[in-house]
Amino acid sequence: MTKDRLLKTLNLVVVGAFFLSALVQFNDPAPLRWIVIYSAMVVICGLQHFGRLRWYIAAVPVLMCVVWIVSLLPALNQGVPWGEVLGSLRMQNDTVEEVREIGGLLLVLLWAVTLSKVTYSKAHNSHNTENSLNPANADQQNP
Repeated sequence: MTKDRLLKTLNLVVVGAFFLSALVQFNDPAPLRWIVIYSAMVVICGLQHFGRLRWYIAAVPVLMCVVWIVSLLPALNQGVPWGEVLGSLRMQNDTVEEVREIGGLLLVLLWAVTLSKVTYSKAHNSHNTENSLNPANADQQNP
């Protein structure tokens, strides 16, 4: 399987996961922000699937997630046992919920960084290829 085919397959799996994640947020205490971030990732994955994604669009959720994660970092210093974080899906307390939120944001961050990097690389590789193939650009590059 080629890298492009693997990325396309993974992207389809991830878009499904983000779509389902957005749907189940309606019972969350603060559903709007999660619906927005997951829905944004559904759109970004769709743009990637159809070859319309630009790296800077995928970078927006990267920045959002970094800021959001930084705001939640104090929850990690409160000594929450991992058994409470991973053991039950029901809400136990605010600190456990914040640690779980960091996990969700890390998943969004990981995929947004991946798509941003892939689209950035493709854009710059195709730009370099176009410049090297165009004889008019060769004069500009080697004066």
